Amino acid sequence: MFDCDVLVIGGGIVGLSTAYALTRAAPGTRVTVLEKEHALASHQTGRNSGVIHSGIYYRPGSLKARFAVEGAAEMVKFCAEWDIPHEVTGKLVVATAREELPRLHALVQRGRENGIPVRELGPAQISEYEPRVRGLAAIHVGTTGICDYGAVSRRLAESSGARILYGAEVTVIDRRPWGVAVRTADGRVVRARVLVNCAGLHCDRIALLAGDDPGMRIVPFRGEYYELRDPSLVRGLVYPVPDPAFPFLGVHLTRGIDGGVHIGPNAVPALAREGYDWSVVRPRELAGTLAWPGSWAIARAHWRYGAGELRRSVSKRAFTEAVRRLLPVVSEADLRPADAGVRAQAVLRDGTLVDDFLIREAARTVHVLNAPSPAATASLPIGREVAKRALVLL
Repeated sequence: MFDCDVLVIGGGIVGLSTAYALTRAAPGTRVTVLEKEHALASHQTGRNSGVIHSGIYYRPGSLKARFAVEGAAEMVKFCAEWDIPHEVTGKLVVATAREELPRLHALVQRGRENGIPVRELGPAQISEYEPRVRGLAAIHVGTTGICDYGAVSRRLAESSGARILYGAEVTVIDRRPWGVAVRTADGRVVRARVLVNCAGLHCDRIALLAGDDPGMRIVPFRGEYYELRDPSLVRGLVYPVPDPAFPFLGVHLTRGIDGGVHIGPNAVPALAREGYDWSVVRPRELAGTLAWPGSWAIARAHWRYGAGELRRSVSKRAFTEAVRRLLPVVSEADLRPADAGVRAQAVLRDGTLVDDFLIREAARTVHVLNAPSPAATASLPIGREVAKRALVLL
């Protein structure tokens, strides 16, 4: 009667980590993964900065803090075990203005509360790490690293033993007392005992198809990147001091596993869930975003911040100005456009940006409703948590 025991919607790193955790925790569990694209990790997983985050930014006791710290160490071990390109580089968080110093000191305290080794630096010590970076003070976080999350995803898929169906966009979910039946756009029907929703940019839509009110909506924010023409200007990873009112980390410098240096991202509203540039507009998706009261609440509360981000999106000069706060030697000519990503940010009805991972259960279903950065870093412990909840429902 059943095609599988657990049906996972979404072939990004969280869905694949869940499949991996399911078969590790309960050998013999039949897992099927539905992926609407024709390749794994096509969206958030494959378009992020490739950073293994330390967990320093996140509220002590939160899932983000706990899973990022655990996940960073586990991700390094996983990459080493499977010979996946990775490096523990460390990173600098740099204050470039006096008003940022209290926030930098608060970040030191938060890091220590989360059990993360942090070293405080003065201007001369900044230059020892990054000769061309300028700042009033900084902290060095030694556990930050980089890796190839696409390769991690492919290894998770292979190691899980899950059946993966590509080109399988979910259009109908029929949930009954005995289990769940899912129909895809090409007419396939898959029956399972338990459904796991790891659909990322589309997780709220999947929850609604299942008959559940998620209490949030995904509001997509595009992150636009440039890359340095001369990557020798930056040795490693350099971040500004983040604004605690937002879940975004600001324009930063990231030396990737391929040796190139990416700069960004900004954070601008996307006109489609997979709107990787301004030309991609999907009227139905945009209408859904505009119909959600939380979208307008965000706009009213944070219009000044949003205006700055939009300015950096449409003006390379403005983007370069933001970069020059950290790296004064950079000019517009030093930057060339790179691929953008889209962040699936859960927003509540009142405009609250959900600042932690959000996992909810319903009848025969587990929904992952907020898993933006640092979800790739934290994917192994997230997968175990979701798998544990799914196995209880079997």
